[in-house]
Amino acid sequence: MVLKMEKETKFCSNCGAEIDKNAEICPKCGVRIEAPPTTKNPLLAAILSFLCAGLGQIYNKEIGKGIIFISIEFISLIIMAIAPLLLLLFIPFWIYAIYDAYKVAEKITAS
Repeated sequence: MVLKMEKETKFCSNCGAEIDKNAEICPKCGVRIEAPPTTKNPLLAAILSFLCAGLGQIYNKEIGKGIIFISIEFISLIIMAIAPLLLLLFIPFWIYAIYDAYKVAEKITAS
């Protein structure tokens, strides 16, 4: 009995060449076929946002959102120095930043 091993293939989305199914870069045209899988640690993202709102977002490669969150935290700290009661308004934002960083990291890892 002879077993014939067939190689599984796919086609390059750029040049149409037939390439190995597991290839990440087309050997003919050099274009990346699939990006390597990305994983993020949700717990680390949450801890970073706990330390400073926005760091978890930056860890998740949401740079713009992270900068906005850090700016809001900085402005809130200045305002709280003047009116400490406004801490009550900052706490929900801080909790949201932690939650958002955790959930986005989970989505990144799941996809």
